[in-house]
Amino acid sequence: MIDVLFISPGNSNGIYQDLANKYAAIEPPTWALLLAQSCRSAGYTVSLIDVNAEQLNKEIVAERIKNINPRLICFVVYGQNVNSGTVNMSGAIYLSNYLKDIGVNIPISYIGSYVQAVPVKALKEELSIDFAFTNEGVYALRNILAEKTININNLDHIKGIVWRKNGIPKINPAERVVPNELMDVDLPGYAWDLLPMKEKPLDLYRAPMWHAEYDQNKRSPYAAIQTSLGCQFGCDFCMINILNRNDEEEIGVAGNYSNMRYWSPEFIIKEFDKLVELGVHTIKITDEMFLLNRKYYVPLCEMLRDRGYGKFLRMWAYSRIDTVKRPELLSLVREAGIKWLALGIESGDKSVRLEVSKGKFEDVDIDKVIEQVHAADIEVMANYIFGLPGDTKESMQKTLDLSKELCTFGWNAYATMALPGSKLYKDAVLNGIPLPDTYEGYSFHGYDTLPLPTETLSPAEVLKFRDNAFDEYHSYPPFLEKIKNKFGQVAVDNIIDMLKVKLKRKIINNQKYDNT
Repeated sequence: MIDVLFISPGNSNGIYQDLANKYAAIEPPTWALLLAQSCRSAGYTVSLIDVNAEQLNKEIVAERIKNINPRLICFVVYGQNVNSGTVNMSGAIYLSNYLKDIGVNIPISYIGSYVQAVPVKALKEELSIDFAFTNEGVYALRNILAEKTININNLDHIKGIVWRKNGIPKINPAERVVPNELMDVDLPGYAWDLLPMKEKPLDLYRAPMWHAEYDQNKRSPYAAIQTSLGCQFGCDFCMINILNRNDEEEIGVAGNYSNMRYWSPEFIIKEFDKLVELGVHTIKITDEMFLLNRKYYVPLCEMLRDRGYGKFLRMWAYSRIDTVKRPELLSLVREAGIKWLALGIESGDKSVRLEVSKGKFEDVDIDKVIEQVHAADIEVMANYIFGLPGDTKESMQKTLDLSKELCTFGWNAYATMALPGSKLYKDAVLNGIPLPDTYEGYSFHGYDTLPLPTETLSPAEVLKFRDNAFDEYHSYPPFLEKIKNKFGQVAVDNIIDMLKVKLKRKIINNQKYDNT
């Protein structure tokens, strides 16, 4: 009997609509792999089903569960975007409901940003969840597995979970997260061997189009890896730090749990070694702030460079525009194989940026930063957000104009969402602002998408501006000319084909959410 079966759910069509068929990325279930390896290190047996990568139907999943026969089922509900922990709940609940309906009597647990953010709400509304973990779950999961028999009706003594006591959801006292000094020990890498494959390791996973230089043939195999967890900032729109949760509030706010923890460079380089041995060259570094602490990223980049990996790896990493402070180190970053930086510019309006980051966004010369990154032969995936608090039509247009002026090789923009776990979400609940009534409504690309309004803009106006801006930027002649000059006509043709996929949006034609 296996101790714990991790399930990574899927609902790509509901999240990305027709983009799911060809264009949306498929990312390995990073957190499930970390938890699996952690449990192994503590002596427990593990297995994994990646519903998303294999596109499995519920009957096949149920048959596999029967054959694996685990003591515990753990749905790991995260994903490749900050909203994924909520939007992927749709596929997860569909599956766990089915398992309960057909009489599967194995305890079903959940871990993910949605159940961390609103644990009581989750258990009130979703009866197929027996209990859930209220933070990253590393130690709480071990404590559950240490039970001789997992009795879902007697979990008072387990820290870090929400469960039903006499039918009423109860949040137990918080369990600690893995401290920085134990990251290498208690989160000792990834269980890469558990991933499904077609012909070679990680070939069921594919990178975003831009990461692969807009070439379908370079998208797979693909991996994602973290060198740190969490973020030291606490932006109102973000819920990343919800995995650090350390309280028992009914609605958690990620900004209250700002904390960064790091694996040692000497440890994490071994994970890169494994991926190279597996033949994986296209890699995402998932850290929210990879370039924030040179104590960690400099030695790691030096080791990647010295191993010669920078000559063939195709990697990208996140950073915020005001944390790229050392242009002299960008050449090292490039030599390590990091060919793209995904920079959070967020808004072209300084006052909007400062408001949403609570003054923790330093005023920088954005043009100069982009110029320095490009000078190091690193491309930029520029990230923007439309509909932030304080945004107007004029400020959103200013953001779009800035993005065209910068003319980066990658462009991404979202409409502002009140993601569960963010301060924007709790504020919306307290102020009675309409929120999505489905999990898919939190998708940036879904039919049901419902962003927040601003003081002067309706949700429909914000979303329509975002969708139009996407088309306008990706058909912008100077952008396409740059793409052609660097990546060739095939890349341009792939972008043009992508633009033929039009997202359907319910609220665009729904007067309930449109003030125009």
